[in-house]
Amino acid sequence: MDPSNPIYIVATLAASVAALLVLVIRAKVPAFFTLILVSLFAGLALGLNPADVVSSIQNGMASVLGFIAVVVGLGAILGAVLEQSGGVQALSSRLARGSVESVPTKMSFLGLLVAIPVFFDVALVILIPVVKRLAQTIKRRPLYVAAPLLAGLAAAHAFIPPTPGPIAVAALLNADLGLVILAGLVATVPAILCGGVLFARRQYNVPVSTPPEDNDVDHHTESTGSSLNFLAAFLALAFPIVLVASGTILKMSLGEDQVPDMMRFVSHPFVALLLTVGLYYTFAATHLNLPANDLNQAAMKSLEPAGAVVLVTGAGGAFKQVLIDSQAGARIAELAASANVSVLIFAFMIAGLVRVIQGSATVAMITAAGFTAPLLAVSDISEFDRALTVIAIAAGATILSHVNDSGFWLVSKYLDLSVNETLKSWTVVSTLVGGIGFITALLLSIVF
Repeated sequence: MDPSNPIYIVATLAASVAALLVLVIRAKVPAFFTLILVSLFAGLALGLNPADVVSSIQNGMASVLGFIAVVVGLGAILGAVLEQSGGVQALSSRLARGSVESVPTKMSFLGLLVAIPVFFDVALVILIPVVKRLAQTIKRRPLYVAAPLLAGLAAAHAFIPPTPGPIAVAALLNADLGLVILAGLVATVPAILCGGVLFARRQYNVPVSTPPEDNDVDHHTESTGSSLNFLAAFLALAFPIVLVASGTILKMSLGEDQVPDMMRFVSHPFVALLLTVGLYYTFAATHLNLPANDLNQAAMKSLEPAGAVVLVTGAGGAFKQVLIDSQAGARIAELAASANVSVLIFAFMIAGLVRVIQGSATVAMITAAGFTAPLLAVSDISEFDRALTVIAIAAGATILSHVNDSGFWLVSKYLDLSVNETLKSWTVVSTLVGGIGFITALLLSIVF
């Protein structure tokens, strides 16, 4: 059958995802091996020649690992130092104050605030030790804390500039950035309340008799006479975020070429995390008198699970790249472009299709913007509706994160979830955030 036929592409994608789920969930085949295997067969089935399939897998792994490996490694060490020095305990104790029912709200807005200046992946890696410790403190499953955090991270990543996706789409559609930010903020609030707070309370607000175990993290030694207080621990999380945010703000206000080279250097996530790890490693050893050997052992142990996270996430990137290089998403988008629907629905539909087919939210946003821009050029819509179209595209690019999304595997491995559990939690959260965001944009378009 013709590999360019949209029906064939959809069937191939469905078969690939089904095979992956059966192998991982039923046959218990390691996810890394399965992703590479399915990527090979999907690439061949979609018309790529064998050499190009191998090249796509290699490039997909490289594109993801070039960023993820460094962030995950440094984030794991930072988490280990904070745990060893009592910082994670201090943070979780402060967040646990008040009622247990208030925790999802706090975590949703924490995720929202952290992810506005920082990439989704970086924010998740930095905050995951707090999630696990807080779940132990309030005697709930980690997903009770993590689901609302993920909703906040996803909403900020999709809807609120200066994150890259909405910035790029706004530029392609010539939308007013101020209106995009306003519309994004309005769409974000119901999205995180429904997709994070209410979902977590409904699904995971069940006390556990024994706090969830976290065998991968060493608790701070009892032999030390002091530990990090809340302020010092909070600064450890805030420091890299402030550095990255400062660079982003300067780029927006001055233009990227006008930002001093040193500022661009220290505001890169790699350098920001490296500086933070170095500062707190030194602080824990000198001011808290933690034995250097204990810190080294904790750091080394934290890298063991990080290796599995990196490999599986990279394999997810390989699967995504095969689907991109085969032009599967573009061909399906062309078919959808012939549908006679409103601009907002069209934009959401295109972004959603590309997102489901190839996984990357950013690629889905750019692809949908490319198809929507010509339609806007001949449409008589207001500037506010143009901004809402940006939100519709971002919403479509957020829904249904599944096995071809490297973020899916990052969430799965960091929260120790099976594929089935990740589908029932993270996939649902991402769909609620995207769906509610789109409905809000649609309602704003009707009202205004």
